[in-house]
Amino acid sequence: MLKDKDSAAIVGVKDLDRAKAFYGETLGLKLEPKSGDDVAMYKTGGTVICVYVSEFAGTNKANAVVWGVGDEIESIVAALAGKGVTFEHYDMEGATYENGVHQMGDFRMVWFKDPDGNILHLNSGD
Repeated sequence: MLKDKDSAAIVGVKDLDRAKAFYGETLGLKLEPKSGDDVAMYKTGGTVICVYVSEFAGTNKANAVVWGVGDEIESIVAALAGKGVTFEHYDMEGATYENGVHQMGDFRMVWFKDPDGNILHLNSGD
């Protein structure tokens, strides 16, 4: 039924202007023309992130959006850190943590939050 249909991430925020600054300027995503007064749409790879105003913004305690960035993870983390992004540190058995990056074997991963507390995740997968 849905296996051949595209999907999109949808992220609730409290302040759309603040979210636009974060997703557009900090993360470098381009605002799509189909955005409106209460919603901002961003193209990311072959998908879209829809950012909208919600009273429940930031209440999810799990990943909201994930990007597989391959071997670029360290350079992306460094660029985000340079823009003031701070990274979460989770205690995970078998993982090391250095410069914001968790590592398990060859697999590397980071988590950070948008201004509303939505959890965003990058990993070394493709």
